[in-house]
Amino acid sequence: MHDPVTTTRPVAKVVRGIPANDGAGVKLTRVIGGPLLDSLDPFLLLDEIRSDDGADYVGGFPEHPHRGFETVTYVLAGRMRHGDNKGNSGLLIPGSVQWMTAGRGIVHSEMPEQQDGLMWGFQLWVNLLARHKMMAPRYQDIEPGRIPEVAVAGGAKVRVLAGAFGGATGPVADIVTEPLLLDIALSGAAEISIPVPVAHNVFAYVFDGEAAIGEPATPVARGHVAVLGAGEAVRLGGGPGRALLAGGKPLHEPIARYGPFVMNTPVEIRQAIADYQSGRF
Repeated sequence: MHDPVTTTRPVAKVVRGIPANDGAGVKLTRVIGGPLLDSLDPFLLLDEIRSDDGADYVGGFPEHPHRGFETVTYVLAGRMRHGDNKGNSGLLIPGSVQWMTAGRGIVHSEMPEQQDGLMWGFQLWVNLLARHKMMAPRYQDIEPGRIPEVAVAGGAKVRVLAGAFGGATGPVADIVTEPLLLDIALSGAAEISIPVPVAHNVFAYVFDGEAAIGEPATPVARGHVAVLGAGEAVRLGGGPGRALLAGGKPLHEPIARYGPFVMNTPVEIRQAIADYQSGRF
């Protein structure tokens, strides 16, 4: 009996992130959620913050509401304090990740605990099914030491934040979209193949150096996201470089979004606004 042949995903398109501002004037790169890539079901937004000028980020993200989706914050450098109106508080440090389920509604803040020095990290928004949009809010705060790292022949290293790779399972659990979230560091000689669920939508964002992604190999430079086509695996090589690889089960539901609210219909958006304005969050 022959082993089944694994099909490697090609790159369907490459999109460059665009400069944007959010929060209290924080300068960032919007990778998903802009005019060239509005969303990739179930992913709604991906922002990268990267600056060593405190003026670009010191205003942070003061109190603001969310409803109907999940936010993932992954910090590479710097320190960010979060707090919310449910009494939760914590500190995100280099290498840590937070998966927050906003559900039916939460008001929170994310503020830098530094005024200068490098601040570098990501925020990813992940949609919720209609039947989960009004679930109770929750946090999964993951310390750096809880995130397994897999060494790959040739010099690559993979941090497994969610999902599984190389015998390691990420600490983020019980997420309905069954996400895969990997931080992949490539040396110049490394080439790796990442198994991915066939039904998942998958992207790879190169945030340092460069990478050759997919089959056939497509060069992708820093600041660009590669949207992958169909297949059972994603191949990465080239480098040296570093990429965030994310996959999730698409929800195939209508999306109605207004700022920090993501629901299924305009009526639900109006209700979210009314609930927030009347203090029901």
